[in-house]
Amino acid sequence: MNLSIALISLFASQAAAFAPHSGVSRPTFLLRATKEDAPLFVDKTDTHSSVSEYYGTTLQGSGDLKTNACCTSHVANPTIKDAIKQIHPDVLAKYYGCGFCTPDLLDGMTVLDLGCGAGRDVYIASQLVGPNGRVIGVDMTEEQLATAREFQPYHAEKFGFDNVEFHNGLIEKLDAIESLKNGSVDIIISNCVINLCPDKDAVLQSCHRLLKEGGELYFSDVYSNRRIPQALKDDEVLWGECLSGALYWNDFHNLGKKCGFADPRLVEDAPITVDNREVQELIERGGDSDLSFFSATYRLMKLESLEPFCEDYGQAVIYKGTIPRFESGWSLDDHHYMEAGKVFPVCGNTYNMLKQTRFEQHFEFIGDFSKHYGIFEGCGTSIPYASAGASAEANSGGGGGCC
Repeated sequence: MNLSIALISLFASQAAAFAPHSGVSRPTFLLRATKEDAPLFVDKTDTHSSVSEYYGTTLQGSGDLKTNACCTSHVANPTIKDAIKQIHPDVLAKYYGCGFCTPDLLDGMTVLDLGCGAGRDVYIASQLVGPNGRVIGVDMTEEQLATAREFQPYHAEKFGFDNVEFHNGLIEKLDAIESLKNGSVDIIISNCVINLCPDKDAVLQSCHRLLKEGGELYFSDVYSNRRIPQALKDDEVLWGECLSGALYWNDFHNLGKKCGFADPRLVEDAPITVDNREVQELIERGGDSDLSFFSATYRLMKLESLEPFCEDYGQAVIYKGTIPRFESGWSLDDHHYMEAGKVFPVCGNTYNMLKQTRFEQHFEFIGDFSKHYGIFEGCGTSIPYASAGASAEANSGGGGGCC
């Protein structure tokens, strides 16, 4: 049997469970068998058409997915559950993810969904932004968009308003969509799609250009503990399984900073484990047995005031307990959980992420930038994923996440 066919039929992977407010999603999949004598490789020029064909014709519903890579046991919060109940079953049937990339405080916001597919996340966000908000979905697969558009009148009647629009296009070429203007979007979401894009630089640059000052890119994707070897990048099955397109975590951080997102913040993460012998042997054959993969959710904020590292200005914030559903405490990211009413020391970047964004009204602010005390204690450069475990920390030289 051809190796690619064997891998398609046998590949299985799983990820650890996330915290209750997970935004991490299941990656999408591109699986194609090659001819018996053909080399197994990915033609980057054909990546878009291959993915589009897979989602447009090969898959008829979520039950047709071949693997459970990046799957979580995440349970939606009550607000998301209620929103899903309002969505047409045909839209839900064509959803190929399992996460919810929906940050808090969306009322009245303009939201852009990259790789929206049949529109499930668009219709969730539509309800959360309300009649004064707007949600824009972009996808390159016309068959998926046809489903999203078919049920647009249904959802408009169900919600009592119509605040969504869908566009066919590549997320690397958002400038080709005329209605997307610079600085016009409050929040950009994406559900494990960027790893499948050959030009990730173009995606992040476009996101930065489209976001308003104080806006954010809030998205889930797949990352690795080291750079993916070229031999694995060229493997069609691993590329389709969202593994070979994964970015080395530090390359992603540096790319984010290069594109204007000075301080990428990890929200949560979980390991992706390869539980199939053929796939594991394929990885080990090139001496890559220590290669690890992670699902992770990030928030990248567009703020000119952010610095490359977390600097200490003696500042603190007090959370008022006023963000809906988070009366006791609220998390900005994986290491900033702020109890209501308690003074919480922060670096200058965190201070600005709260004061210069939609979160400002929910906090009291202590201090200014008049005196600098050096780097914020605990700001490190090791792998940031808690799910990497102690061994990964030892290999990276220790240290912790910023702030």
